[in-house]
Amino acid sequence: MARIGIQAAFLDAELKKKIEDTAAANGFEVCYFQNDAEALSGSDGCEVLFGNFKPAAIKADNALKWLHCSFAGVDKVVDDEIYPNPDVIVTNSAGGYGVTIAEHMICVTLMMMRRMPEYMAQTARHGWGLVGEIDSIMRSTITIVGMGDIGTNFARRAKALGAACIRGVRRTQKPGDPVYDEVYTIDRLDEAIQGADVVALCVPGTDATTHLIDAHRLSLMKDGAYLVNVGRGWAVDQPALIAALEAGKLRGAALDVVVPEPLPADDPLWNAPNILITPHVSGNMTLDITREKVVDMFCENIAHYAKGEKLRNLVDRKAGY
Repeated sequence: MARIGIQAAFLDAELKKKIEDTAAANGFEVCYFQNDAEALSGSDGCEVLFGNFKPAAIKADNALKWLHCSFAGVDKVVDDEIYPNPDVIVTNSAGGYGVTIAEHMICVTLMMMRRMPEYMAQTARHGWGLVGEIDSIMRSTITIVGMGDIGTNFARRAKALGAACIRGVRRTQKPGDPVYDEVYTIDRLDEAIQGADVVALCVPGTDATTHLIDAHRLSLMKDGAYLVNVGRGWAVDQPALIAALEAGKLRGAALDVVVPEPLPADDPLWNAPNILITPHVSGNMTLDITREKVVDMFCENIAHYAKGEKLRNLVDRKAGY
């Protein structure tokens, strides 16, 4: 019987049973690896791998035909060199993280707009007083770079809170979700960010997205605007961002992704004014909804794979997503 190898610490008994039942119904047996060492020594012979495997364990599996990543960003698994053969199919879990990351984005946007970091600092000093004027998502213009599941979930929530205009930016020209009032291709990014109260980055990690927001584009942003990044840290030129914050060009920046990760304790980014840094936690597996969605997608794909049907969330390793 063909084997599915799983390395996914987030699975509880109920989710394991769902996978096992689906696997058995489609002619597979399941084996679990508790850590990287077990995965490296035991992955060989698995036709399918699911979860978060190190490249060495992937390379060691000479029977591998399909890798399903339990994460959405696949920049760490696009290199052909980590696969035992060039024909391995790769799928990701894009679509599983929209709820949790969009809620994080709403949270940090409101925290910046309502000056919560300043109030938290005041509270730590046991102080009491009005910090000053605040901003609102109501009547704002928001530019979202990356119109996938995460960006669109954020767009819907921002619109529900009264955003006046939601601009979406994507790689190719095609219709977007009706929540977007305006759609731009990436070659019109300069235009799309001008006048926006919030610029939110939900882009994958590719060469094309490196320093997407650089000193020039920061200069094009509206005075007093906010920047939110939940994609990959290298999409933002961090020294240029520090300069923009120190100059008062931006009113705030919320970064869930930085370069490098973890961010060293002495990195100047920590001390930039009006910055909100979280340690790449907007996604991960800390929300039950996310865990359930990721497992549901994998189980759906097991059935497709067993029937020789096209899989959901196929990754183009050359494109990087």
